[in-house]
Amino acid sequence: MPRRLLANGLISFMLLAEAGFGQAPKRAQAQQPAEPQPILRASFAAQMDAQFGKMDTDKNGRLDRAEIEQFQRLAATAAAKARNRALFAELDKDKNKQLSAAEFAKLVTDPPPADAAPMLSREDSNRDGQISLVEHRTATLANFDRIDTDKDGIVSAAELKAGGVTPR
Repeated sequence: MPRRLLANGLISFMLLAEAGFGQAPKRAQAQQPAEPQPILRASFAAQMDAQFGKMDTDKNGRLDRAEIEQFQRLAATAAAKARNRALFAELDKDKNKQLSAAEFAKLVTDPPPADAAPMLSREDSNRDGQISLVEHRTATLANFDRIDTDKDGIVSAAELKAGGVTPR
């Protein structure tokens, strides 16, 4: 079996298991996730066959693009609903199936900690712990020049894409 097909099968299987696809919703629990359990090849194959059967909605023994995409949408929706239920249960501290303003306010999380180290290591050429305008301009223009592969002084959309740059 090609690696990509096997990897896609494993990913789909894990998504289904995580989303509880085809199972009754479980109540959110404040427990640590269970360690992954070993699985026999025969059990894995049986589970993959069952998953194939769920995707094969016309039961012709083949999966077409529409069946695969429908299954992926259903699995993604199930996973999102499971995350929403877990988040709601976590926020609903008094377990009254409603979120008060105070409970809802706890949804705001602290931003990740700031870290200047990557920018300093990229742009602080003299390693003095500070970035001057000249250092900043030198580093950013070097990046521009790296992406401008045809060296015409213009970075086209194609060059941005080829350079791995995605607009914000």
